[in-house]
Amino acid sequence: MSHDTSTETIPQRAEAIATAARAGAKAWSGVGLAERRALLQQFAGLVEEHASEWVRIATEIKGLTPGTPPVGEEWISGPWATLYYAGHLAQTLVRMEQGGAPTDGFDIRPVPGDRVAVEVLPHSVWDRLLLSGFSAEVWCEPGVSADEVRSTAGLGLREPEAVRGTCVVLGAGNIFSIAPLDVLYVLYADNRSGALKLNPVTDRLLPVLEAIFAPFIELGAVQVFTSDLELGAAVIAHDGIDAVHMTGSEATHDAIVWGAGAEGAANKAAGTPVLRKPITSELGGVAPVIVAPGRWSKRDLEFQARHVATMRLHNSGSNCVAGQVVVLSKDWKQKDEFLAALRRAFADAPARPAWYPGTPGRIDAARSGATPFEEVGGTPERTLLPTLDPREDEAAYSMEFFGPVLGVTELPGTGAEFLGQAIDFANDRLRGTLGANIVIHPRDLKAVGEDRFEQLLAGLRYGTIAVNAWTAVGYLSPFATWGAFPGHTPDDIQSGHGVVHNGLLLQRPERTVVRGPFRPFPRSWATGSMALTPVPPWFAHNRTAHITGERLVRFSIAPGWLKLPKVFASALRG
Repeated sequence: MSHDTSTETIPQRAEAIATAARAGAKAWSGVGLAERRALLQQFAGLVEEHASEWVRIATEIKGLTPGTPPVGEEWISGPWATLYYAGHLAQTLVRMEQGGAPTDGFDIRPVPGDRVAVEVLPHSVWDRLLLSGFSAEVWCEPGVSADEVRSTAGLGLREPEAVRGTCVVLGAGNIFSIAPLDVLYVLYADNRSGALKLNPVTDRLLPVLEAIFAPFIELGAVQVFTSDLELGAAVIAHDGIDAVHMTGSEATHDAIVWGAGAEGAANKAAGTPVLRKPITSELGGVAPVIVAPGRWSKRDLEFQARHVATMRLHNSGSNCVAGQVVVLSKDWKQKDEFLAALRRAFADAPARPAWYPGTPGRIDAARSGATPFEEVGGTPERTLLPTLDPREDEAAYSMEFFGPVLGVTELPGTGAEFLGQAIDFANDRLRGTLGANIVIHPRDLKAVGEDRFEQLLAGLRYGTIAVNAWTAVGYLSPFATWGAFPGHTPDDIQSGHGVVHNGLLLQRPERTVVRGPFRPFPRSWATGSMALTPVPPWFAHNRTAHITGERLVRFSIAPGWLKLPKVFASALRG
C-alpha cells in the first residue's frame, strides 16, 4: 500500500521497504499452491483489465502515434507477453496441485553432448494455431538425465512453505513486460517476496503495475516503488534484503557488485565485491544473425531481409536481444541481393523514434569507428555498418549499441563449413551469450543433415538460439527459459547469470532452441511446412500489428474458438 514518503530520509525509506519485504516473505510462506494459482489468475484478469491503459502509457513514453502499427509492439511485448506467461505458469501449478510433476505431458528427447531436451512449444491447441510452425525446446545441462529433469522440476514450488526470504528486482526500462515477469519468477520459482524498483523510464507505469499486482500487494508479497540511485543502492545493501535480480547493462551490474568508478575497478581486480548476497541478472549482449548461403527466391530475400531488420528495429533497437551483427558468407552468390533487400527493409520500416535515453550518443559511437557507415533512411538514426572486418576488434563486436544500428561481416565457405566458422566467430568474438539467430533455407538444412546441424547448435554457446525465427520468440514462450548461457563469473559477467520465465521450473536448463518457418503462410507450404503463420505480428513491417496485438490480449485471458477468426483475420491482413 502506498504511503507518503516525502518527509522520510533515504535510510528510513530503505528500512520501510526492507521491513515490508520481510513481512511479505512470511506472509508468502503461508500461501499454498492452490491459493498461489488463484492469485496468479487474479493477476491475469487485472492485466487484461488494465491492458489498454498500460499500452496508452507505453505509447506516450515511447513517442508512438496512437492507433498505428508500431503500437502493436507494445501490446505484444507488454500485456500479451505477461498474460501468456501467467496462464502457462498457472498450468504448472495445476499439475503440481494434483500431485504431478511440472513436466507431465511434455516429451523429453536426447540431443548432442549428453544432453536431453524438453519440448515446450507447441503444447496446446492454441499454441499450434496462434504460433503455427514455431517450436521450442529447453536443452538441459550435459549429464542431466530425463529422470532427473522430471524429478527435480518445480524449484521453489516444491516446498512453498520454505520461503527463501526477500529479493529486490531492478526493473528494465525498455520492454515493459520484463519487470512484472521477473517479479513473478522471484515469487514462484525463487520462492521469495519481491520488491520491484522501477527504472526511471517506467515510473509512469507505477499505477498500472500496482493495479495488476494488487492481490500480491494486499498480501504483502510484492511492493512496487520508484526510486533514485541513492535509494536503490540503500535498499540493495540493506540486511533485510536477501537477493537481487536485475535486468540492465553489464556496467550497471558491475557497479552493484564491485562498486562504482576507480574504487569499483580496484575491487574487481582484487576480487572483493561490495555486494555479498546472491544476484541473478539478464544483461543483453551482441547478438549474431548467421545467414546460411543458399539459393533463395526474390520473395525469400525480401521476407528474410525484413525478418533481420525486425531483429534490429523492433523497439527502435532498444532490445537486449536485438540482432546486431549479421554474419554472411562471402561466397554466397546472392549476398549483394540480400544486402540490397536489407537496406530497403530498413528504409521502408515504419518510422518510430529512437526513444531510449542515451541513444544518440550510442549511435555516434557506432558511427565514429574506422568502419564505414551508411544512413539507410527511414529515420535519421538507422545505420548500417556494411563492412565489419572479422579479423579486427570492431566496436560492434563488443559494444551493445541499444539502438537502430546493424553491422555486417563476411566469412568464407558454404554449408556446414560456413556454419561452423560462423559459430566459432560468434562464440569467440562477440560479447555476451544471450541470444543468437540462424537463418537457413530448409533445402540447405536438409543438405547439412539434422544430426550434424544439432551438433553445430550444441556448439553455439548462447542462452537462446533461434533457427528461422527471432530469439524474441523464446522470450515470448512461457515454458522456455530466458537468460545467458551458463558459466559467466561475477568478474566477467557478460550477459548475466541465471534464467527467468522457465514456466516448467526446470532446475538445470542450459539453453532454449526455437525454430520457425522459413516462409510465411501460404508460401510456407512450398517448403514442406504446414505452418499457418502469416507475417508475424512482431515484424516491423506488419500493417495490422496494433489490431492483432490487442486481439491476442483479449484472446489470452479467455481462449475460445469464437475469438480465433478475428485474430486470424487481422493477422492475415498484416
